[in-house]
Amino acid sequence: MDLIKRNIHMNKLKCKSTLQLTLDDDFNVPDVKPDIDQIITGQGEVRISDIKALNGKLVVRGGLRFNVLYLSEGDQRPIHNIFGEIPFDEMINMDVACADDDPIVKWELEDLSTGLINSRKLSIRAIVRLYVAVEELYDEETAVMVEGPEDIHYITKQIEITNVAINKKDTYRIKDEIALPSNKGNITSILFQDIGLSNVETRLMEDRFTIKGEIPVFILYTSEDEENPIEYFETEIPFSGTVDCNGCTEDMIDDITFSIASKNLEVKADQDGEERLLDLEVILDLGIKVYETCDPEILCDVYSPALDITPIVRYADYENLVIKNNSKYRIADRIRVMENQPRILQICHANGDIKIDDVFAEGSELQVEGVIEVSLLYISEEDSRPLNSLKGIIPFSQVIELKGMKPGSNYEIKPSIDQLSVMMLDSEEIEVKATINLNSIVFDVITEPIITDVVVAPLDMEKLQSMPGIIGYVVKRNDTLWDIAKKYYTTVDNIMAINNMEDDLIAEGDKLIIMKKVDTVF
Repeated sequence: MDLIKRNIHMNKLKCKSTLQLTLDDDFNVPDVKPDIDQIITGQGEVRISDIKALNGKLVVRGGLRFNVLYLSEGDQRPIHNIFGEIPFDEMINMDVACADDDPIVKWELEDLSTGLINSRKLSIRAIVRLYVAVEELYDEETAVMVEGPEDIHYITKQIEITNVAINKKDTYRIKDEIALPSNKGNITSILFQDIGLSNVETRLMEDRFTIKGEIPVFILYTSEDEENPIEYFETEIPFSGTVDCNGCTEDMIDDITFSIASKNLEVKADQDGEERLLDLEVILDLGIKVYETCDPEILCDVYSPALDITPIVRYADYENLVIKNNSKYRIADRIRVMENQPRILQICHANGDIKIDDVFAEGSELQVEGVIEVSLLYISEEDSRPLNSLKGIIPFSQVIELKGMKPGSNYEIKPSIDQLSVMMLDSEEIEVKATINLNSIVFDVITEPIITDVVVAPLDMEKLQSMPGIIGYVVKRNDTLWDIAKKYYTTVDNIMAINNMEDDLIAEGDKLIIMKKVDTVF
């Protein structure tokens, strides 16, 4: 007698850890740069250069690259920038069981502040949070049927589970060339740039998936035009393509995440030899998970009237995808210029970062609370401060309806900003409108008893002979013909034949004649 088993692929979070870094350093203004009169704004991004496991710990090396935009008095081009990097080498405690696994490391720049020490020195202080997770793809081996002699009887039941068909990482490269419009001056140097990712969509196909989205690009640059020494340019670069994904089909469910791994923007000459072209290259990191729902029949019980069969049972956890939901919400609010800041003449650029503070589960709903951190660059009304920045926080609270979610369900929310627009109401106030996307995925954890093996032995003949060959039986509550047949060493078919039953449905109080069926021991 053989158990026929089936592997069910599942993914679980093996371990996770977080670490908050405080990076603080001072930087001198390079000799080729003029004195700092006032800092306009700063930007930063984290680059991870090396990840290494060491005795149950994780060593993460990288650096915070920053760019500071500042004003200088008495200069023909009053706006300049300073860029640099603060390296870090940190050790994160991990579970020993995850020491040899390949971790996923993500970062979040929680705060970046710049301070002026003197006209030739500035301080950079940043708070960076590192998120480390180790996921494990494992097989749950489950018995689904029995092969053996004819008098081996078994029953199965159907369960609904979600199988991990694909779990892998990949990259996607976007390369394009941007030409400045004719009304913009030639580029001397780029002072400030912002390259993002928005409106990304995917669609599964046979052994591949399509990807499309937009790359918003903004640059502030020094120009050869003496009348307009500082200019800016903003555009959106659409992209689309396909990514190979062997094993996926159109009817599967995708959960694909995107992040910018690297971005590069270089100025180059056009056909006339003028610096008017931008060579853009962006590499996206793709976290690809593809699920398929299935309804396997798993083995529940097995017995034989001619053998003593004892199933070996253990409990196994399965995941079942409840719902995958993409919810869009419109947020609107106003931001005012502070008293000590110059008034707004024209808005150059705005960007936003969404952060979730709390998530509350209640019934089949999730209440999500968070903020949109908005940063703006604008041309001011003051000649002494021609360019300035403004920051504001827009709180939001949204309810996501997730049909089928239960208490104890596992859920994950991935927020993003699809659209962000700002409009001047007057020189002191702007209106911000944003479309945020809250991507939710919910799983139920199902615990089922599964048969992993069986112990087969000859029948206890003394016990069998002590039982009557034929009995009258009154059906009790929750009885099934299967349980009765197994208890009295017979079969469901025999009970139905003797009692002239058309089906195996019985009710409490029914009277049955049961005849013991004993064959020669195999």
